Amino acid sequence: MFAGRKLALAGAVLLLVIETITMQAGPALTQIGIDRGIRERDKSTLVVVVVVFVALVLLNAIVNRARIIWTTRLGEELMYGLRVRVFSHFQRLSLDWYTESKAGVLLSRMTSDIDAITQLVTDGFTNLLIQGLTLVVVTSVLLAYDVKLALIVLLVVVPPLTISTLWFRSASERGYDAVRDAIANVLADLSENLAGVRVVTAMNRRRYNAQVHRGVVGSYRDANLYTAKIGAVYGPSSEAVGALAQAIVLLVGGRAVLNGSLELGELAAFVLYVTVFFAPIQQLVQLYNTYQQGTAAMRKLSDILDTEPGVTESVDAAILPPIEGAIRLADVSFNYRQTAPTGQSADSSDAEESNTEVLSNVTLDIAAGETFALVGPTGAGKSTIAKLVTRFYDPTKGQVFIDGHDLANVSQRSLRSQLGIVPQEPFLFGGTIRDNLIFARPDATDDELVEAITLVGLVDLVDRLPDGIDSLIHERGTALSAGERQLLALARAFLSRPRVLVLDEATSSLDLQSEARVEAALDVLLEGRTAVIIAHRLATAMKADRIGVIVEGRLVELGTHDELVAANATYASMFATWTSHMPPDGQPNSYSQPQV
Repeated sequence: MFAGRKLALAGAVLLLVIETITMQAGPALTQIGIDRGIRERDKSTLVVVVVVFVALVLLNAIVNRARIIWTTRLGEELMYGLRVRVFSHFQRLSLDWYTESKAGVLLSRMTSDIDAITQLVTDGFTNLLIQGLTLVVVTSVLLAYDVKLALIVLLVVVPPLTISTLWFRSASERGYDAVRDAIANVLADLSENLAGVRVVTAMNRRRYNAQVHRGVVGSYRDANLYTAKIGAVYGPSSEAVGALAQAIVLLVGGRAVLNGSLELGELAAFVLYVTVFFAPIQQLVQLYNTYQQGTAAMRKLSDILDTEPGVTESVDAAILPPIEGAIRLADVSFNYRQTAPTGQSADSSDAEESNTEVLSNVTLDIAAGETFALVGPTGAGKSTIAKLVTRFYDPTKGQVFIDGHDLANVSQRSLRSQLGIVPQEPFLFGGTIRDNLIFARPDATDDELVEAITLVGLVDLVDRLPDGIDSLIHERGTALSAGERQLLALARAFLSRPRVLVLDEATSSLDLQSEARVEAALDVLLEGRTAVIIAHRLATAMKADRIGVIVEGRLVELGTHDELVAANATYASMFATWTSHMPPDGQPNSYSQPQV
């Protein structure tokens, strides 16, 4: 974190040393003023002491201002680097990791956890140095004034404070870990409810979810109350030790003044320094809270930064040349447990039990320029094949090739730049239509944008919006219909000029009219490209050049629509079920098509 900033750190430490020395000169000047000025009635000495005192106060103020600016800038630069590093690491991690991580928890790592570290770096480390230097300076001065009295103070203070600090360290570490986890749960629950507000409203779950959130927030409150309780024990106990030390100093030091072995000014300075001695201890008590919060947050972030992507790229990965689009799966098997230890699948439609293979010994060849459809029951492994082709995952066994290139040996950037992916639920970012269309190709020209919009049938949508292509759309495109969102996703894919296109149930959630528009756009988009279509509707699969049937992770049938119907096996049974749901006019609709 501090690499490359050693000079800046040295400057901060120098300012802290000057600030501490100028801040702690007061009691020593008070002693000189009393013993050499007031008691000896030496006005000139008293005036010099006052002038030096004022000068040191002004110097301390100037140095303090410079130190605050310096350390704040240094801390913010460090946090800027950390935020960028964490976000960049999020971008590197594979999909398998996100299946086990709630969005709200990840948000808490980037917000509350980094805020806690920011407070630790900008305030905690600075105060630690100031208070630590203060203790060193004050202890040295106390020993210089009176060794016996200084040792008495240290013997009274150090043992009980050491014992209580060790207890507080252990208890607060557990407490602040619980606080970090609890705030992550609060943000996760909030994020999930905001994202699913329509479902919450439709299912009349508002009151129930409010009760659930009350419990989540209550856990956060309880975690904070626990840390407050142990702080309430530690703080007053250290104050009591300080008060006891001052009483002993007055008793022992007062007797020394009466005996003539200690000057009155020295006793006054000693008492002031004892007070100063406990001020940093009190500050360190409060600082320890900041330290525990910051270190708990650092542990959480370290766990993330230590996580390696499930799909890795070798250091000598080759650049994939322009491809034709021939795809081959060679004896491929896959188990999500390989990349998701909890058994959670990244693909909700193809989720399997953690102890079973999602794909088993699948060998498949797709010719360049071929439109290939995958059909089968939900959870059979169709979408998993699509994710292996795009290398969102690596197979447990076997290899995936494009144009003879093993995907494990090529750079992910050169692979993904030649692929287009259109999911069932396309994600649209908050911004303009233009922003969403050029997401994969920021250098696209206006003419290319117009071409994409025209070819996929988005002209009517763009024309009716007040600012056309520069009109703002809400996050996730909630103001648009499902068909319009899907057409935007197709236009975005078209604009990226992919050689291989993967469509994961791109029309399964659309009504008949929207489906017709999307199908027309697909006819344009698929021309001259290899396409892998995950189809839940046989009407979509029937248009493919070939169809593969996946059942329980195995490729059980392969051929054209007519060949598979003639084979009178699994696909023929699906087709018979589909035709039995046809309405009397023979035209299937969105309600009469069983999903496969």
